[in-house]
Amino acid sequence: MTDAGLRHGRASLGLSFGVQGVAFALLVTRIPAIQDQYGISDGLLPVFLAAVPILAGAGSVATEKLVARVRPSVVLRWAQPLVLLALLGVGAGRELWHVAVALGVFGLAVGALDASMNMLGVSLQRAYGRSIMTGFHAAFSLGGIAGASLAWAGARWELSLLASYLPVVAVLLPAALVGSRWYTEGKGVAGKGAEGTEAGAGAGTDVDSGSAGGALSFKLLLPLCLIMTFAYIGDSTVSNWSAKYLQDVLGSSEQLATVPYNVYMVTTLLGRAVGDLGVRRFGAVAVVRGGSLLAAGGFAVVAVAPGAWVGMLGFTMLGFGLCVIVPQTFAAAGRMFPGHSDAAVARLNIFNYVGFLVGSPLVGALGDAWSYRGAMLVPMVLVLATLVYARAFGPEPARYGGGHERPRTADVG
Repeated sequence: MTDAGLRHGRASLGLSFGVQGVAFALLVTRIPAIQDQYGISDGLLPVFLAAVPILAGAGSVATEKLVARVRPSVVLRWAQPLVLLALLGVGAGRELWHVAVALGVFGLAVGALDASMNMLGVSLQRAYGRSIMTGFHAAFSLGGIAGASLAWAGARWELSLLASYLPVVAVLLPAALVGSRWYTEGKGVAGKGAEGTEAGAGAGTDVDSGSAGGALSFKLLLPLCLIMTFAYIGDSTVSNWSAKYLQDVLGSSEQLATVPYNVYMVTTLLGRAVGDLGVRRFGAVAVVRGGSLLAAGGFAVVAVAPGAWVGMLGFTMLGFGLCVIVPQTFAAAGRMFPGHSDAAVARLNIFNYVGFLVGSPLVGALGDAWSYRGAMLVPMVLVLATLVYARAFGPEPARYGGGHERPRTADVG
């Protein structure tokens, strides 16, 4: 693989992450409008919302099987347009069954898209020989901010869902299709996308690398699955409860209560923008440990905050802390199972949706039964548990190719 090919592959995959960030934000930030358009009752709404991550998990499982036959780039090339068309379908429908079908397609396609995007990210990181994974997730965060801003504008101008979604899809769909021409699987990556055999990346890890190089072991993958779940429990806590917490517990105004999530999104973007530099300088283990401690500290500050501004400080800490954990967890799975990285990423991706499903109801139930301040301590403890499993993030990203140092491609991108 030439340096130019790697650069083009990196840019096109970054575009894919960004497009997905826009699409996902446009869906989740317009949920009230979707509910109004289709007359979905408050009792039925949680069923629709839960169905999307459940189907996304099914899509991720199916992708694990599919990439045994076709390249992950092929899956991604067709999954991304399907996500955008499903989003358009959500905006265009009128009957309840219309939105049910559109959200079902969206969920399945998102599972395939998330899994295949991260497969390609892991393979490109291996080809580069240095950490670039967090940068892809920074592109997702940037897309999320853009999508949330577009959703705000649509709501502000009282546009219909179709009028909000159609121009965005009209721009992003051809851009994604054109960009997909340069998707690249790194040389030596396992699966159909490989050119040759697996290079044995990550030999000499802190885990049992002999087992890791053989069949995929869920026992070895389990610590990373738990970390992914804990991270998304933390993320969904901020997404679903930050506004309510600031207004109902810390006594802020309704307007001020909308600020923490925006701050969280911006700090997530900033943290991911520099995260790869931190991994290259200090190593993945140290960066994840630091992020976990910072995120746990953020939850602690939120729990004891005497007022809204201190609470926002806590949510700011959460953004900087949580942002590095997810991309480094995918990267660690690729290092742990170099011969089966596609399957490892697909299985790990399922726990993204597990954390998303568990987080919001868990905090809500604890808040109602106990207190919302006390409920914030639960994701704090779960994030701290990442420290117990930090060894799973070794070795340092520079260690590639059967335990030998892979030549750096520092001039690439």
